[in-house]
Order: sequence, then structure tokens, then C-alpha cells
Amino acid sequence: YKLTKPALEVLSIIAFKQPISKMDIESIRGVDSIGVVKTLLDKDLIMIKGREDKIGRALLYATSSLFLETFGLNNISDLPKINEIKEILNYEIK
Repeated sequence: YKLTKPALEVLSIIAFKQPISKMDIESIRGVDSIGVVKTLLDKDLIMIKGREDKIGRALLYATSSLFLETFGLNNISDLPKINEIKEILNYEIK
């Protein structure tokens, strides 16, 4: 897949925070993300996982099996942990 930077950004947020609502994605990114979310849904890289239990019952998004296959993962737990990423980034900066 050829993905834009915004698509990779949203996909990363969903992968690490799933299940997550569009509002929470937009809160992290600081910009409207519905177009990117629709694109990722159309490409079957994400799916609707359910609804929030809060007022408004927003849709919750999660990665799909195609996401795992595309990125060579057996399970979502194969993704590096946030602290591992921070360690790698700190190491590369020095």
C-alpha cells in the first residue's frame, strides 16, 4: 500500500491506542481526520470495533487482520511498546 503521511499517522494512532474514537484521534493529531479514517476503512486497514459507552456512543476503530498482514505482524502485541520506541529515539538522537 502507498499511504500518505496523514494516513500513516492515523494508522499509527489507531494501532497503539485501539480501540479509539475519531474524536480521540483528532485530539491527538489536532486536525480533522474523518477523510483519513474513511480512506483507511476503504483500504480495509482498520475496522469499526464497536461503540463507546459514553454519551454519543461514538464509533471505535481498531486495526484489521489486513493491517497485521500488510505490516508482517502475527498479532497487535508484536508492535513495539511506547517505551521501546522512546528508547530507540533517544539512542538515535545522541
